Amino acid sequence: MTDLPVVTRFAPSPTGNLHIGGARTALFNWLYARHAGGSFRLRIEDTDRARSTPEATEAIFTGLNWLGIDWDGDAVSQFERASRHAEVAHEMLARGSAYKCFLSQEETAALRDQAQKKGDSPAFRSPWREAPERDHPDAPYAIRIRAPNDGVTRIQDRVQGVVTIRNEQLDDMIVLRSDGTPVYMLAVVVDDHDMGVTHVIRGDDHLNNAARQMLVYSAMGWEPPIWAHVPLIHGEDGKKLSKRHGALGVQDWAAMGYPAASMRNYLLRLGWSHGDDEIFTMEEAKAWFDLTGLKKSPARLDTKKLEYISGKHIAEMSSDAELVNGIQEYLAFSGKDVLTVSQKSEVERAMYCLKGRAKTFPELLEMARFVLTSRPIVPDAALVGEPAATCNRTLPELTPHLQIANWERGTLESIVREFAEAKDIKLGKLASTIRIALAGQNVSPSIFDMMLVLGRGETMLRLADAST
Repeated sequence: MTDLPVVTRFAPSPTGNLHIGGARTALFNWLYARHAGGSFRLRIEDTDRARSTPEATEAIFTGLNWLGIDWDGDAVSQFERASRHAEVAHEMLARGSAYKCFLSQEETAALRDQAQKKGDSPAFRSPWREAPERDHPDAPYAIRIRAPNDGVTRIQDRVQGVVTIRNEQLDDMIVLRSDGTPVYMLAVVVDDHDMGVTHVIRGDDHLNNAARQMLVYSAMGWEPPIWAHVPLIHGEDGKKLSKRHGALGVQDWAAMGYPAASMRNYLLRLGWSHGDDEIFTMEEAKAWFDLTGLKKSPARLDTKKLEYISGKHIAEMSSDAELVNGIQEYLAFSGKDVLTVSQKSEVERAMYCLKGRAKTFPELLEMARFVLTSRPIVPDAALVGEPAATCNRTLPELTPHLQIANWERGTLESIVREFAEAKDIKLGKLASTIRIALAGQNVSPSIFDMMLVLGRGETMLRLADAST
């Protein structure tokens, strides 16, 4: 198995939005495949027809695309492969590693109850297991795998270590129902085998499934994959993550305004590490990612840490053009109007003075409000009154000095500082007055950065508006 090209997979059920736990699983598999120069496949496990929806499938595609996780080949529908799953069940029957079972559900439940009351082995063995063919009725039957009665099944797991399960605890599980439909445990193994999957990286809630799936590998004489079962993500309260913890779908996080790059970075750090590195690009992650970095203890969701990582990516890791594109994605995910071509250009031009203090795209847009707002600038309600009156008294005297100034930062700073000293006004109060005139709010970039971005003409017009 280790000599084969690496093939990993992500196999979500399309029953809702892509959860961040699933997104992390996809990210781990994608990174390992890309690190090894192998393939990453996507399989939609849509056999539960009552709960699977086209909308949920599309939401999975949307979430993965937003995260920048691409897959090789077409996405595979598990439901569409049902005939192949049934074919393998019948092959196991022909091999003698499975058998026909004619029990009804009621009879099966009664036999389980009897065994429990007697204190017999917890593993279910059908009375049809050893029945000769001549005694078989002409009736519908399920196909059950013939589990070993003794010994152990060992799972060599790259995260959990060696996991040992006594075979006496494993049922003769049904692999094909009496109506001819395959069960999940069979379908997963057949699909993984046919897709050439070499490494199965998934949540440790599937660890018990691995022992049952090993029965199928053994029954067919197939080599099992390399397993890596990763502890689940816990919420900030320490409990296993669930929808009760808030907006946990990938699209929800996108709609809250976190950059995809920072979400990838953060999800990767939930259960994997590379020394003390905390902030990194995906190219670095591809180069560094391996299974030895996966952690055995559960990771805990920490929105403060996510905000920190997000702020770092906005300030240091992303290009201005990437940030503008990210703003557009955020606006689309949150159902708001995207920026016009002109607005995009203005925001990108101002980005150098916007991104240093923002942790999310909403904060970035709040900082950019001064270039997205047209004259006349309407101050925030809290700034109407004395601050506005200060503008009326002060700005008419300042503007002539700015009108003739060399329009560069050092000169503008000197003019404002010298004017404040001459008028015995605190520099902070004067800066606040100018900020209200230019942006209409207290939260903005430096007044000198705003002047440079707006240019002399627009700056003077805004100052004049505030002076009347």
